Amino acid sequence: MSRRNNKATIPEPPADVAAVFEKYPAAVRKKLLAVRKLIFETAAKTDGVGPLTETLKWGEPSYLTETSKSGSTIRLGPVKGSSNQCAVYFICTTDLLDSFRTLFADDLTFGGNRSILLETADPLPKGPLASCLEMALTYKLRKKKRK
Repeated sequence: MSRRNNKATIPEPPADVAAVFEKYPAAVRKKLLAVRKLIFETAAKTDGVGPLTETLKWGEPSYLTETSKSGSTIRLGPVKGSSNQCAVYFICTTDLLDSFRTLFADDLTFGGNRSILLETADPLPKGPLASCLEMALTYKLRKKKRK
């Protein structure tokens, strides 16, 4: 995938999204805000993605490629029943998690067929996670090319 050399501008989240982040426990909020930043950075340097729409889906911060329609929705949230885990959620009807597992089985932890799990105390696995985010943000572009 070709890359742009654009420096990412990380926008302030919309008020409703910011309010949800504020409700999360501090460690979860910190980790998910780091993932949010990585989503915007990845989108800015990936051809075909364009601007992201940041909104709430199922009450959680979500990132859509509404303008370009290049990708699949990415959603961020805590893991139910855990105070030290959070997750990056993907649409379970895609083959994204299968691809992520094939590429990053040793680097990432997965939650079923819909999420990458992150421990709040661990460093963010930026390289593998950015690759997964890029794949999600360009999912529909790649799907079109396969047809």
